Amino acid sequence: MRFRFCGDLDCPDWVLAEMAILSKLTSIKMRIFVAMVVKQILEQSSDDDKIAQFASDVKFDVKDVHSSIAVIHFIVSSATKHTVSSDVLSNELQQLGLPKEHAQALCKVYSDNSSRLEELLRNQSLRLTRMESSQWKVNLLLPADGQTPESGAVPTVEIQMKLRDLENKSNSVKMTMSVEQCITLRHELQKALEMMESVQ
Repeated sequence: MRFRFCGDLDCPDWVLAEMAILSKLTSIKMRIFVAMVVKQILEQSSDDDKIAQFASDVKFDVKDVHSSIAVIHFIVSSATKHTVSSDVLSNELQQLGLPKEHAQALCKVYSDNSSRLEELLRNQSLRLTRMESSQWKVNLLLPADGQTPESGAVPTVEIQMKLRDLENKSNSVKMTMSVEQCITLRHELQKALEMMESVQ
């Protein structure tokens, strides 16, 4: 069976196995637990004291808590990545055996934080450099020595981009191209953008 939160693929076996552990929680504890995991995702940090406290509260061993964190992290981040609505996610989790109240508790926290999760995942997407700014101008190249002024000036396009790499170092890239090359580049970038938008 295919699930939208898994990218229209089968649900991984390890996720199915963890549904039984999550079902042991009350729906209130489930909501608290999911909120803790989402907070860890958003802040990109782990609070081991809270996890240990939660494990003793729900009488889970540490292994069960860590595997539950992993499955909730997978569900929330995968649903965000595939832009699954909370209603669809709730339905699919129930199909996997999670009780309705538990699925609704998870989806409530998910829907409350979906915009922040989307922004975080967008910022973490595979990207080697990030463009901070760009400027362009048209230059006229005058004829070289030995040529007559009647041959005319040749227009060129100069683009300067300020980039920041993964190590947060900033550098500038400058390129010069002919008008024809600039028109071709613009056309190719428009085609690439159209292809990317058709995938979404």
